[in-house]
Amino acid sequence: MNTSPISLAGLDLLASAVLVLDAQGCIIYANAAAEHLLESSVKVLLHQKLADLFPNGDKLGALFKEAIAYQFADKRQDLVLERVNRDPLQVQITVSAIDHAETPVLIELRENVQQLKLDREERLLDQSQANKELIRNLAHEIKNPLGGIRGAAQLLELELPERHLKELSEYTQVIIKEADRLQTLVDRLLAPHRRPHIVGDVNIHEVFERVRSLIMAEFSNGLIIKRDYDLSVPEFRGDKEQLIQAVLNIAHNAAQALSSRIKDGDAVLRFQTRVARQVTLAKVRYRLALDLHITDNGPGIPPEIQDRIFYPLVSGRDGGSGLGLTLAQTFVQQHMGVIECESRPGYTDFRILIPLP
Repeated sequence: MNTSPISLAGLDLLASAVLVLDAQGCIIYANAAAEHLLESSVKVLLHQKLADLFPNGDKLGALFKEAIAYQFADKRQDLVLERVNRDPLQVQITVSAIDHAETPVLIELRENVQQLKLDREERLLDQSQANKELIRNLAHEIKNPLGGIRGAAQLLELELPERHLKELSEYTQVIIKEADRLQTLVDRLLAPHRRPHIVGDVNIHEVFERVRSLIMAEFSNGLIIKRDYDLSVPEFRGDKEQLIQAVLNIAHNAAQALSSRIKDGDAVLRFQTRVARQVTLAKVRYRLALDLHITDNGPGIPPEIQDRIFYPLVSGRDGGSGLGLTLAQTFVQQHMGVIECESRPGYTDFRILIPLP
């Protein structure tokens, strides 16, 4: 049996979490990635049994015993590790038996990004379906009394005495204008469900160029739109007007978020088109998919709403309706696609994935 000390130098440079266990299954080394993944410092982790860190740690305990007994040299397995008061960890674990008395087992943990992505997409689709039902029902419930409120305000204005008409009509006009504003909001909520899905041949670059023209017409000074197009992207069957509206909603939100940079003259909006291969969307595998990116160098989306930006009436901007991204997601989902978002200060990327036949 080899008893010379092993070198752990360089393990802190690895992106995957590495733990070294002693013969009792206690942690005697954890690299920086392990601290980050397990959300604990080395001081806390050292000398704890790895199996005791998780409520369902018996699975790890069983793997450790197999390694100690030299039933395998290396074993790889996908596990969901439960945590108290935190989301479970979905990881790919590699357990290696080391021919060393003091450090007999090395554990490597990698977060299962693909599974996390699938779960996130599934939650997004379920939430989107629930949102659509809620919006449709709520919009109809609001719409029905609105006409009565507006009509009653108009009749009331007609009945006002002449001597009080000027001062009192101000109040009836407020009711009428607010009813009209709510009517417009309801119409926008119901728009995706009313309009038929008109399918035709779509060139995605024509979609982006139309959006570019509209954005530049509104933000003509201080905003640069860079284009990075893959001209080999094929045409596909889809609803061109819906896709224009989806891309426009995202790009317009980005341009509005760039207001301070537009004043400084260094605002940049980037449109990128690519073809992605072997893409999984809603648990369905597609050989090819449109891979579209709309990125900006703005302040980023506030962290507290990043997980809710596609929910209706959620907005990170004062005066925003919170419907633009909801409608964009709805239109893209009607093309069997999905919108993803990555955001941090100075960089926000909206990625649209749409399967190609």
